[in-house]
Amino acid sequence: MTAFRSFVIFAGMRTGSNLLEATLNGVRRVTCFGEAFNPYMMGWPDKDELRGVTMAEREADPHRLLRALFDKPDHLAGFRYFHDHDPRVFDAIMDDPACAKIVLTRNPIDSWVSTQLAYATNQWKLNATETPIPAAVEFDASSFRESLGATQAFLDRIHHGLQQRGQTAFWLNYDDLRDADVMTGLLHWLGRTDLDRVEPAQDQVPQNPREMAEKVTNFAAMQAELVATDPFQLHRIPGFEPKRGPAVPSFLTAEAGRGLLFMPVRGGPSDRIEAWLSALGPVEGDLTQNALRQWKRAHPGHRAFTVLRHPLPRAWEAFHVLLAARNPDLRRVLREVHRIDLPADEDLHALTDADKLPLFAGFLDFLRRNLIGQTGLATHPGWASQSEVLAGFARIAAPDLIAREDRMAEDLGFLARAAGLDRDGPEPEPPPAALDDPALRKAAKAAYLRDYVAFGFPDRP
Repeated sequence: MTAFRSFVIFAGMRTGSNLLEATLNGVRRVTCFGEAFNPYMMGWPDKDELRGVTMAEREADPHRLLRALFDKPDHLAGFRYFHDHDPRVFDAIMDDPACAKIVLTRNPIDSWVSTQLAYATNQWKLNATETPIPAAVEFDASSFRESLGATQAFLDRIHHGLQQRGQTAFWLNYDDLRDADVMTGLLHWLGRTDLDRVEPAQDQVPQNPREMAEKVTNFAAMQAELVATDPFQLHRIPGFEPKRGPAVPSFLTAEAGRGLLFMPVRGGPSDRIEAWLSALGPVEGDLTQNALRQWKRAHPGHRAFTVLRHPLPRAWEAFHVLLAARNPDLRRVLREVHRIDLPADEDLHALTDADKLPLFAGFLDFLRRNLIGQTGLATHPGWASQSEVLAGFARIAAPDLIAREDRMAEDLGFLARAAGLDRDGPEPEPPPAALDDPALRKAAKAAYLRDYVAFGFPDRP
């Protein structure tokens, strides 16, 4: 195990981080420097200097303060870091395996109510000799949702950052902070095995040890909101698809007007759109990321767009590409492993639409399993979910317009006029009549539920 030379406490407001800091500061050769990277103070309220670094110097170079905190040999120093503290030091903290990560959490509704009470009373810490100020607050659903979202995003970022770097953390809950055995275990984990027992700090007491119904004026409304919050994410659509790159070489730029950038989704109406763009003026493709950036700089006022196709005809297109592709091994695996009764390659050309429909139904079931990571085959761009394709685009450029194929004449006409062109978009191609089958519609929705929900596709194309 790496010998820790410093530590960080990842926490949030009203999670007990003051008590944890007091416990650590009660141990010799251990110092927690408060909220060292809080943008509104230096460690603690009313301080504008810490370890010889001023607030202005920290703003100019936060890593200067980071070095100053940890420059004392034979001393374990650290600080508390919240989700809204200086983001410029987060990666430096995470990249350092000798910096121990302590993650402190608390029931989110307890934290939110405690924070609102602290704002209402201006009482942020309570010592044993002080008297708590009684108060009650009104539950605000939108404020709580915002707080919960920020907390979850912060914890997700920490968790992912630890996994990326092959590190681990010491996870604490609010209720652990008054447990001497847990505090002893924490210090031993930090490397202070010379300590027999660590007692929690005794100079701070709980501020609001009352029932929640006494602290919230609209308790029933709060209960109703928490029921609707879906804490276990029962309605989340799981996504196991591999992340996709931005696919810049497939982008097309048109010089017409102030410039148009087409970001095609494989399996969509790309041929019709490319023909439409070519009729407007010169079109260029096979771009690099650098060439794309240069084109965008040279075309102020340009507009970028993509066009989505209903998942059922898009899967039908992918199925036909599969039948015609020069990849016999893929078809062999679909036959032998995934039980799709494709005829021998030399007989594929003789298939009619009626012959293809039962094979297509099997292909849709394969797509469902492929998109949730239950097959050994990679997810092909031609049948990847459009949600994930667009997420890949966003890693380098976001489209100004996400059009639907059935409305592309109107939608792309609107976009063209925004780029200085008085032209309607291309007319859509009607979906194949053979696909008007309830069983196929159901199978397509099972395979592409993320896309149906994300983009509002109807059941019938």
